[in-house]
Amino acid sequence: TFVMPVANLSPNRLFCVYRSLQQDRQRADVGGILRGLRAVVDDAIEARSGKIAESSEPYDVSRIDFDLLRREFRRGLGKRTAVQELKHLVETRLRRLLERNPLRTDFQHHYEGIVTAYNREKDRVTIERTFDALLKLVGEMDEEETRAAREGLDEESLAVFDLLTKPDLNASDIKRIKAVAVGLLRRLKAEPLRADRWQEKQATRDAVRAAISNFLWSDCTGLPVERYTDTEVDSRSDEVFRHVFRAYPTVPSPYYQTDAA
Repeated sequence: TFVMPVANLSPNRLFCVYRSLQQDRQRADVGGILRGLRAVVDDAIEARSGKIAESSEPYDVSRIDFDLLRREFRRGLGKRTAVQELKHLVETRLRRLLERNPLRTDFQHHYEGIVTAYNREKDRVTIERTFDALLKLVGEMDEEETRAAREGLDEESLAVFDLLTKPDLNASDIKRIKAVAVGLLRRLKAEPLRADRWQEKQATRDAVRAAISNFLWSDCTGLPVERYTDTEVDSRSDEVFRHVFRAYPTVPSPYYQTDAA
């Protein structure tokens, strides 16, 4: 993640910046030009928010108007540079997605496939195809980042829900498992995860693991017994523990602090 100053440049400057990058790519110091490109991207912050990120804040990929970037890309000459910049933006968003939910690896595989194809042959057609593929991937990541709200959950609960759910469940089962995810996370954050440096001590790790297992096995709070076998409950317990161990070194989790704020 990089931090950029507020810029007053017109988005139409993107064409000029790309051309300048092409002309000056052999020079030793291209830092100023790259900063210019990134300043232009600042102007592509979409109108939905009505503002540009402050200079002290991390660059917010989710607020970029990628339709505007696509139009400017079609006009520009520095298309290799545009692809590299877009790859950087996608990687920033992808890292955030994966940190919050371990089951989002499909996005990682998709991105790696795009980059592999791009690296094989960087002719004009491949570059333009790569740019379009990256923009499409950004759209898919946008959909994923709003899925929690559509499911009636927050990002933290969605990650646990995804680990607990399985195919062929009916609406009643899904509603039950959402409640299990929310309740389990609340239970963990109320006590066992608040132990000082809980990951470093066998006793506190065991307490967290037991809290997860007991919650999922309970007739009152756990997974529906008519839908989950004993083996499935045990495997879900292990998967949730691995996620919690990675994502909750402290409470609140550093990976979800933006949402909490």
